[in-house]
Amino acid sequence: MSCQAGADSAVGRRTRVRLRCLSVVVLQGSLLDGGAESGPRPFGPLIRRTELADGAWVDLRRDWIAGADRLFERLLTAVPWRGERRPMYDRMVDVPRLLAFYGDQDRLPDDLLVEARQALTGRYARELGGNQATVGLCLYRDGKDSVAWHGDTIGRGAVSDTIVAIVSLGARRRFLLKPRSGGTAMRFELGGGDLLVMGGSCQRTWVHAVPKTARPVGARISIQFRPPGVR
Repeated sequence: MSCQAGADSAVGRRTRVRLRCLSVVVLQGSLLDGGAESGPRPFGPLIRRTELADGAWVDLRRDWIAGADRLFERLLTAVPWRGERRPMYDRMVDVPRLLAFYGDQDRLPDDLLVEARQALTGRYARELGGNQATVGLCLYRDGKDSVAWHGDTIGRGAVSDTIVAIVSLGARRRFLLKPRSGGTAMRFELGGGDLLVMGGSCQRTWVHAVPKTARPVGARISIQFRPPGVR
């Protein structure tokens, strides 16, 4: 199932963007972020690394993307969002979010994503031993959309250290990270152009999730930058 853009309408401080297969509410608290500035900001001293157990680490750079709200609105209508279904026990269920994926040879839906991928490659190429290549996107339409505990272990991420970078746009949602063997979860409230990078053994030895929430939230887009052969 794919989605195509329809008409937009503004209601107070919210914008309801209608797609052929969904209607999402975009909270407009910071639509004027950064003025005319647009693109990845310098990493500088604002990026902070936290060393985790078992050779994993996580970097966090708040407000990395200038013009994050404008990018959100462009992607909301430019990306060919699709729904997927998966088996669960004895039946098929809808995946609780919409998806899109761009391989390393595909044209990305916005030039700012090209800039972000280049900046991430420049920052992490030495640790990664290569380039960030693919771009995946998830659209969380509201608090009912989520992703369960998992690690990106399809491909080489199952056996080798790797780096997965996530840019969060739109409404802030809770991102959880915990050891695969069990333990207390770390919590990050991500949105508005924040960058979170999981590196080292993180995909093998830790798992992450975006849980459902009962509180009213607007839509969120997650952009995942990965090296070749990692999903």
